Amino acid sequence: MKVKVDSERCQGHTLCAMAAPELFELSDVDGHATAVDKDVPAHLGETAREASRSCPEQAVSLS
Repeated sequence: MKVKVDSERCQGHTLCAMAAPELFELSDVDGHATAVDKDVPAHLGETAREASRSCPEQAVSLS
């Protein structure tokens, strides 16, 4: 599974990083998220899905 953050949609709510801190980094400037590593380890699959569901802007996608 891969995780991606759409930088155009992300508004810096930080909910993805709260749900899955091991998968996301937050910008010190504006709180916008980026994926730490695009490939999600198998044991973090459900955590990644929760992070995706938690984003009010639907900026986190999984494939």
